[in-house]
Amino acid sequence: MLPYWFSALTMGAVGDAAQQMIEEIERQYPIIMAGEKPDHEKCISISTEASLSKMIAPGAIVIISPLAIGMIFGYTATAGLLAGIIVSGIQIAFSASNTGGAWDNCKKMVEAGMLERSGTADKGMLKNFVDALQAKGDAARKLSNNPNLTAEQTGYDMTNPINPEAYRIVRKKDPEHAAAVVGDTVGDPLKDTSGPSINILVKLSAITSLVFGTFIA
Repeated sequence: MLPYWFSALTMGAVGDAAQQMIEEIERQYPIIMAGEKPDHEKCISISTEASLSKMIAPGAIVIISPLAIGMIFGYTATAGLLAGIIVSGIQIAFSASNTGGAWDNCKKMVEAGMLERSGTADKGMLKNFVDALQAKGDAARKLSNNPNLTAEQTGYDMTNPINPEAYRIVRKKDPEHAAAVVGDTVGDPLKDTSGPSINILVKLSAITSLVFGTFIA
C-alpha cells in the first residue's frame, strides 16, 4: 500500500500547489490589467515552497516505514516490505506514465484538429455549423450597412464557403475538448510527478533499509 499512499500524496501536492497558484493569479489579474507589473517572484515562491513543504510527508513515509516495520516485526518483515514496494511500485509507475501520457496526448490530438466526430448528425457538429451560419449572417448584415468593411472588421471571411463536413472535426470549446482538458489535468501530474517519483520511493526505501540493516537485525 505504500506506493499507493505515496502517489496519492504527490498527486494531492500538485493539486494544492496549482490551486495556490490560481488564487495568486486571480489576485494579480486586476492589478496587471490596471497597468502594473506582475509579481513573478510571488508565483515562483509558491512553486518553490510547495516543492519542499509538500514533500515532507512522502519523504517521511519512505524513510520511517522500513525502520518502523523492522523494529516492530523484524528484518524479514522489512525484506517483505521492500519486495512489496517493488512489485506494487513498478505497476503504478508503468500505469501512471502510460495513462498520464495518453491523457496528455489526447488533449494535444484534439487541439491539433486530428479528432473527428463519429457521425455527421452529431449534436456538437450541428451546433458548430449553426454558429458558423450565424456568424456569416452577422457579417453579411454588417457589410450591407458598410460595404467597405474588411473581413477582420466583419468578423468573418465572406468568401469562405461553409461546408458542414468541415465541422466534423472537434475544436476548442467543444464538449470533447473540455473532456480532454479534464483528462490532461489528471494526466500531467500522473506522468510528470507520481510516475517518476515511484523510482525514488523504491530506491530510497531500499537504501534506508541497507544503511540501518544491522540496527534492524
